[in-house]
Amino acid sequence: MGAYLLKRILLIFPTMLGIMIISFAIIQFAPGGPVERVIAQVTGTDVAATSRIGGGQGDGLGGQAGAQQGAVQDAGGSKYRGAQGLDPEFIKQLEKQFGFDKPAHERFFIMMKSFLVFDFGKSYFRDVSVMELIVEKLPVSISLGLWMTVLTYLISIPLGIRKAVRDGERFDMWSSGFLVVGYAVPGFLVAVLLLVLFAGGSFFQWFPSRGLTSDTWSELTLAGKVLDYLWHLALPITAMALGAFTTMTFLTKNSFLDEIRKQYVITARAKGLNEGQVLYGHVFRNAMLLIIAGFPGAFISAFFTGSLLIETIFSLDGLGLLGFESIINRDYPVVFATLYIFSLVGLVVNLVSDFIYTLIDPRIDFESREV
Repeated sequence: MGAYLLKRILLIFPTMLGIMIISFAIIQFAPGGPVERVIAQVTGTDVAATSRIGGGQGDGLGGQAGAQQGAVQDAGGSKYRGAQGLDPEFIKQLEKQFGFDKPAHERFFIMMKSFLVFDFGKSYFRDVSVMELIVEKLPVSISLGLWMTVLTYLISIPLGIRKAVRDGERFDMWSSGFLVVGYAVPGFLVAVLLLVLFAGGSFFQWFPSRGLTSDTWSELTLAGKVLDYLWHLALPITAMALGAFTTMTFLTKNSFLDEIRKQYVITARAKGLNEGQVLYGHVFRNAMLLIIAGFPGAFISAFFTGSLLIETIFSLDGLGLLGFESIINRDYPVVFATLYIFSLVGLVVNLVSDFIYTLIDPRIDFESREV
């Protein structure tokens, strides 16, 4: 196992390099960029989709751009759309500020050299470091990912076991229908429905419609803070987890059905063990191998994906919304930093999942396989 883990660790480096090279190359051919965005602000053509950055976040560039508006010459040969009429010297200053005065390969080398020591620089349009931005948004994303994963496991595993025991019966068929419908309905539609029904939309005002805590959270007792936090999470977690129940439940059911039909279960029953002893003393451990070992991956998946629309609908300022706004606003340091962190964590978690497999079932031997 040690040799296999070493190979996997060494493979992380070329894999990360390949991911970053491909992503960097795609960005070079993508229309628009930070220079074009500042030009759009100067000329008053910046659209609403790129104006989501809040007050003060673009003040440094905006002030500099405003000071340059009067100094106009014809930049007819400019490579930037909308730059006609702007001082060419101003365009050069923007290129230098964003690092575009250097060739692409040099910019990539400088970026990767900094990323190796987790120095992600500063946001183009926010007067704060990228790492500070990510740390600021982490609590929201961790809350959504952790509680959604825990809730999914707590509901899906017992439900999947129940469906396996009663395979083909009415309960199994009705619950399968409900799960398939829940999986088919997009999470953001469920979120809107929950808002309308339970957050003061048109019916009941049982839950808050925005944020993770109330305005008076600091004044509450410890128990009150915990309840307030869970109260705010109830609707977004429900909207996110509804579709996740389906995959986990059917995976649990199929794992149990596969184990129940094996010879050792027939032998255990022949020895006089009751159904509970057979199910939870023998079948459970073997059937849960795949599900338990997949917990890290499930958490990371819930942590990093699928929360953008939920964060937007419930006004939760997390990593999903940060990444989307950074792409829209061409804030490349934030875009590449989040991509780098997400990719690295994903590769490490896959490695951890394989290691957990071997801990749960020593019969699994990855060293006998090709990496």
